[in-house]
Amino acid sequence: MSTRGRFLVFEGIDGAGKSTQIAALTAWLQTQGVATVTTREPGGTPVGEAIRALVLTHEMHAETELLLICAARREHLLTVIEPALAAGRWVVCDRFADASFAYQVGGRGVAPERFRQLDEWTRAGRQPDLVFLFDLPVATAAQRRAQRDAADGHTECDRFERESEAFFAAVRAAYRVRAAQDPQRYCVLDAQLPTERLTEIVLATVAQRWFAPKTRQPPSQGVAHDG
Repeated sequence: MSTRGRFLVFEGIDGAGKSTQIAALTAWLQTQGVATVTTREPGGTPVGEAIRALVLTHEMHAETELLLICAARREHLLTVIEPALAAGRWVVCDRFADASFAYQVGGRGVAPERFRQLDEWTRAGRQPDLVFLFDLPVATAAQRRAQRDAADGHTECDRFERESEAFFAAVRAAYRVRAAQDPQRYCVLDAQLPTERLTEIVLATVAQRWFAPKTRQPPSQGVAHDG
């Protein structure tokens, strides 16, 4: 196994099941003796969490939203992600730059060139080693969110949770565009698969890339298709 720190990101619309798989991967990495940092965006730092609260609760222009999220990301990179990777730890992150493209460009309609310029400065060349994109039909994601909120007694929705199905359809489409541009770095999964099956695919994908002995290639049933 390589001793260099790796940067793994989980992406997808809310309700796709990312949190469950992040927990499963982090637990498995720890059994392999890998020091891990689990974090999220926007957030991951005191500054980032304050920005997250602001973005989720205050109406604002789409470009302002993007600027705030990129500010949180820059702080996150400088104070959490880069130091962890430099120390040989693996970083497992709930959302990163692809989320900004999906939500602010795809969903909000920010100009792609404006996003590109800001994103290049913010990331300064840092890319995830692997991105798991959990692809899920918008209606199914909405049903899952409603079930989760009912179970948790959650009654208030944030700005994103109040968005329309058309918004989330645009976000989903933008995610797919990003994944298609760099298929070697993205693992697109059908988030309608059983939770246990998704966990098997996530762990097998990571094991095959970075651990010995090699694990067999995850079967094609885990790859999301149009629909």
